[in-house]
Amino acid sequence: MDGRTRLRLDVSYDGTDFSGWAVQPTRRTVAGVLTETLDLVLGAGAATGLTVAGRTDAGVHATGQVCHLDLPATVWREHEGRLLRRLARLLPGDVRVRAMTEVPADFDARFSATFRRYEYRVTDAPWGVEPLRRRDTLAWPRPLDLAAVNAAAAGLVGEHDFAAYCRRKENATTLREVTRLDWRRDPDGILVATVQADAFCQNMVRSLVGAMLVAGDGRRPAAWPASLLTRRERSSEVTVAPAHGLALVEVGYPADPAEYARRADLTRRLRVPAEA
Repeated sequence: MDGRTRLRLDVSYDGTDFSGWAVQPTRRTVAGVLTETLDLVLGAGAATGLTVAGRTDAGVHATGQVCHLDLPATVWREHEGRLLRRLARLLPGDVRVRAMTEVPADFDARFSATFRRYEYRVTDAPWGVEPLRRRDTLAWPRPLDLAAVNAAAAGLVGEHDFAAYCRRKENATTLREVTRLDWRRDPDGILVATVQADAFCQNMVRSLVGAMLVAGDGRRPAAWPASLLTRRERSSEVTVAPAHGLALVEVGYPADPAEYARRADLTRRLRVPAEA
Protein backbone atom coordinates (compact mmCIF):
# COMPACT_ATOMS: atom_id res chain seq x y z
CA MET A 1 0.00 0.00 0.00
CA ASP A 2 1.75 3.17 -1.26
CA GLY A 3 2.74 5.48 1.55
CA ARG A 4 0.30 4.04 4.06
CA THR A 5 0.61 1.77 7.07
CA ARG A 6 -2.05 -0.69 8.19
CA LEU A 7 -2.65 -0.98 11.92
CA ARG A 8 -4.47 -3.59 13.97
CA LEU A 9 -6.33 -2.17 16.97
CA ASP A 10 -7.37 -4.35 19.92
CA VAL A 11 -10.39 -2.69 21.50
CA SER A 12 -12.54 -3.16 24.61
CA TYR A 13 -15.78 -1.40 25.43
CA ASP A 14 -18.77 -1.33 27.73
CA GLY A 15 -21.61 -1.37 25.22
CA THR A 16 -24.28 -0.04 27.59
CA ASP A 17 -24.32 3.52 26.29
CA PHE A 18 -23.42 2.76 22.67
CA SER A 19 -25.87 2.17 19.82
CA GLY A 20 -23.66 -0.64 18.57
CA TRP A 21 -20.39 -0.51 16.64
CA ALA A 22 -21.28 0.99 13.26
CA VAL A 23 -21.42 4.74 12.71
CA GLN A 24 -24.99 6.06 12.76
CA PRO A 25 -26.05 9.67 12.30
CA THR A 26 -27.12 11.31 15.58
CA ARG A 27 -26.30 8.16 17.61
CA ARG A 28 -23.31 7.40 19.83
CA THR A 29 -21.45 4.37 18.47
CA VAL A 30 -18.07 2.80 19.13
CA ALA A 31 -16.81 3.42 15.61
CA GLY A 32 -18.07 6.98 15.75
CA VAL A 33 -16.27 7.73 19.03
CA LEU A 34 -13.04 6.10 17.79
CA THR A 35 -13.12 8.02 14.53
CA GLU A 36 -13.76 11.35 16.24
CA THR A 37 -10.90 10.78 18.69
CA LEU A 38 -8.47 9.67 15.98
CA ASP A 39 -9.36 12.76 13.95
CA LEU A 40 -8.69 14.92 16.99
CA VAL A 41 -5.27 13.36 17.61
CA LEU A 42 -4.05 12.82 14.05
CA GLY A 43 -5.99 15.35 12.01
CA ALA A 44 -9.31 14.95 10.25
CA GLY A 45 -9.29 12.11 7.73
CA ALA A 46 -5.78 10.87 8.48
CA ALA A 47 -7.08 7.48 9.62
CA THR A 48 -9.08 5.74 6.89
CA GLY A 49 -10.73 2.39 6.24
CA LEU A 50 -11.77 1.55 9.81
CA THR A 51 -12.94 -2.07 9.56
CA VAL A 52 -14.09 -4.25 12.45
CA ALA A 53 -14.06 -8.00 12.99
CA GLY A 54 -17.67 -8.11 14.25
CA ARG A 55 -20.21 -5.29 14.25
CA THR A 56 -21.73 -5.75 17.67
CA ASP A 57 -25.31 -4.66 18.32
CA ALA A 58 -26.45 -1.92 20.69
CA GLY A 59 -25.69 -2.84 24.30
CA VAL A 60 -23.25 -5.67 23.50
CA HIS A 61 -19.81 -5.44 25.12
CA ALA A 62 -16.32 -6.42 23.96
CA THR A 63 -13.10 -7.38 25.68
CA GLY A 64 -11.46 -8.75 22.53
CA GLN A 65 -12.72 -6.73 19.58
CA VAL A 66 -10.33 -6.22 16.65
CA CYS A 67 -10.37 -3.62 13.91
CA HIS A 68 -7.92 -2.23 11.38
CA LEU A 69 -7.29 1.15 9.80
CA ASP A 70 -4.75 2.80 7.52
CA LEU A 71 -2.56 5.81 8.27
CA PRO A 72 -0.09 7.73 6.16
CA ALA A 73 3.28 6.16 6.96
CA THR A 74 4.68 9.54 7.95
CA VAL A 75 1.84 10.10 10.44
CA TRP A 76 2.36 6.68 12.00
CA ARG A 77 6.12 7.29 12.39
CA GLU A 78 5.41 10.64 14.02
CA HIS A 79 2.85 9.32 16.54
CA GLU A 80 3.82 5.66 16.99
CA GLY A 81 5.47 5.96 20.37
CA ARG A 82 2.74 8.03 22.04
CA LEU A 83 -0.50 7.38 20.17
CA LEU A 84 -1.80 4.71 22.56
CA ARG A 85 -1.40 6.96 25.61
CA ARG A 86 -2.91 9.96 23.82
CA LEU A 87 -5.97 7.89 22.93
CA ALA A 88 -6.21 6.71 26.54
CA ARG A 89 -6.37 10.32 27.71
CA LEU A 90 -8.97 11.44 25.17
CA LEU A 91 -11.29 8.45 24.76
CA PRO A 92 -14.28 8.19 27.11
CA GLY A 93 -14.00 5.67 29.93
CA ASP A 94 -16.29 3.11 28.29
CA VAL A 95 -13.96 2.38 25.35
CA ARG A 96 -10.25 1.52 25.38
CA VAL A 97 -7.73 0.83 22.63
CA ARG A 98 -5.46 -1.70 24.33
CA ALA A 99 -2.95 -2.24 21.53
CA MET A 100 -2.01 -0.82 18.13
CA THR A 101 0.14 -3.11 15.99
CA GLU A 102 1.55 -2.63 12.50
CA VAL A 103 0.33 -5.45 10.25
CA PRO A 104 0.70 -6.41 6.58
CA ALA A 105 -1.45 -4.49 4.12
CA ASP A 106 -3.48 -7.63 3.34
CA PHE A 107 -4.59 -8.09 6.95
CA ASP A 108 -8.36 -7.63 7.11
CA ALA A 109 -9.90 -7.55 10.58
CA ARG A 110 -13.17 -8.88 9.21
CA PHE A 111 -12.35 -11.28 6.42
CA SER A 112 -9.00 -12.63 7.68
CA ALA A 113 -10.61 -13.82 10.93
CA THR A 114 -10.83 -17.56 11.49
CA PHE A 115 -13.25 -17.41 14.43
CA ARG A 116 -15.17 -15.14 16.80
CA ARG A 117 -15.73 -16.15 20.40
CA TYR A 118 -18.45 -14.69 22.61
CA GLU A 119 -19.44 -15.19 26.23
CA TYR A 120 -22.88 -14.67 27.74
CA ARG A 121 -23.29 -14.23 31.52
CA VAL A 122 -26.45 -15.24 33.40
CA THR A 123 -27.32 -15.46 37.08
CA ASP A 124 -30.21 -17.50 38.45
CA ALA A 125 -29.62 -16.31 42.02
CA PRO A 126 -32.97 -15.53 43.70
CA TRP A 127 -31.74 -12.04 44.66
CA GLY A 128 -30.73 -11.19 41.07
CA VAL A 129 -27.53 -9.58 39.80
CA GLU A 130 -24.82 -8.20 42.03
CA PRO A 131 -24.93 -4.40 41.61
CA LEU A 132 -21.38 -4.13 40.24
CA ARG A 133 -22.18 -6.68 37.47
CA ARG A 134 -25.62 -5.42 36.48
CA ARG A 135 -24.33 -4.06 33.17
CA ASP A 136 -22.91 -7.36 31.90
CA THR A 137 -25.00 -10.10 33.53
CA LEU A 138 -28.58 -11.17 32.87
CA ALA A 139 -30.82 -12.03 35.83
CA TRP A 140 -32.88 -15.15 35.03
CA PRO A 141 -36.06 -15.56 37.10
CA ARG A 142 -35.97 -19.36 37.28
CA PRO A 143 -33.37 -21.89 38.45
CA LEU A 144 -31.14 -23.15 35.64
CA ASP A 145 -29.79 -26.67 35.36
CA LEU A 146 -26.21 -26.75 34.07
CA ALA A 147 -26.56 -30.24 32.62
CA ALA A 148 -29.72 -29.22 30.75
CA VAL A 149 -28.21 -26.12 29.09
CA ASN A 150 -25.15 -28.15 28.09
CA ALA A 151 -27.36 -30.88 26.63
CA ALA A 152 -29.19 -28.20 24.63
CA ALA A 153 -25.89 -26.71 23.50
CA ALA A 154 -24.51 -30.03 22.27
CA GLY A 155 -27.13 -30.32 19.54
CA LEU A 156 -26.19 -26.93 18.10
CA VAL A 157 -22.47 -27.59 17.55
CA GLY A 158 -21.33 -28.14 13.98
CA GLU A 159 -22.14 -26.73 10.57
CA HIS A 160 -25.85 -25.99 10.20
CA ASP A 161 -28.27 -23.60 8.60
CA PHE A 162 -29.11 -21.33 11.53
CA ALA A 163 -31.99 -19.57 9.73
CA ALA A 164 -34.26 -20.11 12.75
CA TYR A 165 -31.83 -18.11 14.88
CA CYS A 166 -30.90 -15.28 12.52
CA ARG A 167 -32.38 -12.04 11.36
CA ARG A 168 -32.62 -12.64 7.63
CA LYS A 169 -30.62 -10.36 5.34
CA GLU A 170 -31.22 -10.34 1.61
CA ASN A 171 -28.65 -12.39 -0.35
CA ALA A 172 -26.88 -13.46 2.85
CA THR A 173 -26.41 -17.08 3.86
CA THR A 174 -27.36 -18.34 7.31
CA LEU A 175 -25.02 -21.34 7.06
CA ARG A 176 -22.52 -21.22 9.92
CA GLU A 177 -20.13 -23.62 11.67
CA VAL A 178 -20.30 -23.48 15.46
CA THR A 179 -17.04 -24.99 16.71
CA ARG A 180 -17.69 -24.53 20.43
CA LEU A 181 -20.83 -24.09 22.49
CA ASP A 182 -20.85 -24.92 26.18
CA TRP A 183 -21.79 -23.59 29.60
CA ARG A 184 -19.96 -23.44 32.91
CA ARG A 185 -20.97 -22.29 36.37
CA ASP A 186 -18.26 -20.14 37.94
CA PRO A 187 -17.46 -20.20 41.68
CA ASP A 188 -19.63 -17.10 42.19
CA GLY A 189 -22.62 -19.01 40.77
CA ILE A 190 -22.74 -17.18 37.43
CA LEU A 191 -23.49 -19.32 34.39
CA VAL A 192 -21.32 -18.43 31.40
CA ALA A 193 -22.00 -19.63 27.87
CA THR A 194 -19.06 -19.75 25.46
CA VAL A 195 -20.02 -19.61 21.78
CA GLN A 196 -17.43 -19.82 19.02
CA ALA A 197 -17.94 -19.97 15.26
CA ASP A 198 -16.30 -18.97 12.02
CA ALA A 199 -18.83 -16.12 11.87
CA PHE A 200 -22.29 -15.22 13.12
CA CYS A 201 -25.33 -13.74 11.48
CA GLN A 202 -27.26 -10.93 13.14
CA ASN A 203 -28.83 -11.81 16.52
CA MET A 204 -27.61 -15.41 16.23
CA VAL A 205 -25.69 -15.63 19.52
CA ARG A 206 -28.43 -14.04 21.62
CA SER A 207 -31.08 -16.18 19.92
CA LEU A 208 -29.13 -19.36 20.68
CA VAL A 209 -28.78 -18.27 24.30
CA GLY A 210 -32.49 -17.50 24.53
CA ALA A 211 -33.38 -20.97 23.27
CA MET A 212 -30.94 -22.73 25.58
CA LEU A 213 -32.15 -20.84 28.65
CA VAL A 214 -35.73 -22.06 28.29
CA ALA A 215 -34.34 -25.58 28.00
CA GLY A 216 -32.19 -24.95 31.05
CA ASP A 217 -35.12 -23.91 33.23
CA GLY A 218 -37.21 -26.89 32.13
CA ARG A 219 -39.84 -25.14 30.01
CA ARG A 220 -38.55 -26.85 26.85
CA PRO A 221 -36.84 -30.22 26.38
CA ALA A 222 -33.07 -30.21 25.86
CA ALA A 223 -33.53 -31.35 22.25
CA TRP A 224 -35.77 -28.41 21.34
CA PRO A 225 -33.11 -25.84 20.31
CA ALA A 226 -31.52 -28.31 17.87
CA SER A 227 -34.94 -29.27 16.47
CA LEU A 228 -35.33 -25.73 15.14
CA LEU A 229 -32.38 -26.21 12.77
CA THR A 230 -34.80 -27.75 10.26
CA ARG A 231 -36.50 -24.35 9.86
CA ARG A 232 -35.63 -22.16 6.89
CA GLU A 233 -36.85 -18.92 8.38
CA ARG A 234 -36.56 -17.14 11.70
CA SER A 235 -38.53 -18.90 14.44
CA SER A 236 -41.01 -16.75 16.32
CA GLU A 237 -40.74 -19.20 19.23
CA VAL A 238 -37.19 -18.07 20.02
CA THR A 239 -36.77 -15.09 22.32
CA VAL A 240 -33.58 -13.10 21.75
CA ALA A 241 -31.68 -12.80 25.03
CA PRO A 242 -30.98 -9.21 26.16
CA ALA A 243 -27.87 -7.58 24.74
CA HIS A 244 -26.17 -6.64 28.00
CA GLY A 245 -25.20 -10.20 28.95
CA LEU A 246 -23.13 -10.66 25.79
CA ALA A 247 -19.47 -9.83 25.18
CA LEU A 248 -17.12 -10.48 22.25
CA VAL A 249 -14.04 -11.90 23.98
CA GLU A 250 -11.72 -13.07 21.19
CA VAL A 251 -11.20 -12.96 17.43
CA GLY A 252 -8.80 -15.50 15.92
CA TYR A 253 -6.49 -15.05 12.93
CA PRO A 254 -4.02 -17.28 11.09
CA ALA A 255 -0.77 -17.71 13.00
CA ASP A 256 1.19 -17.07 9.81
CA PRO A 257 0.70 -13.51 8.48
CA ALA A 258 1.29 -14.88 4.98
CA GLU A 259 -2.13 -16.55 5.32
CA TYR A 260 -4.10 -13.31 5.90
CA ALA A 261 -4.90 -12.75 2.23
CA ARG A 262 -5.77 -16.39 1.51
CA ARG A 263 -8.12 -16.51 4.48
CA ALA A 264 -9.79 -13.26 3.42
CA ASP A 265 -10.33 -14.58 -0.12
CA LEU A 266 -11.80 -17.83 1.23
CA THR A 267 -14.19 -16.00 3.56
CA ARG A 268 -15.45 -13.74 0.77
CA ARG A 269 -16.19 -16.77 -1.41
CA LEU A 270 -17.99 -18.65 1.37
CA ARG A 271 -20.58 -16.05 2.29
CA VAL A 272 -21.90 -12.57 2.08
CA PRO A 273 -20.65 -11.01 5.36
CA ALA A 274 -23.25 -10.45 8.05
CA GLU A 275 -23.41 -8.92 11.53
CA ALA A 276 -22.86 -10.82 14.74
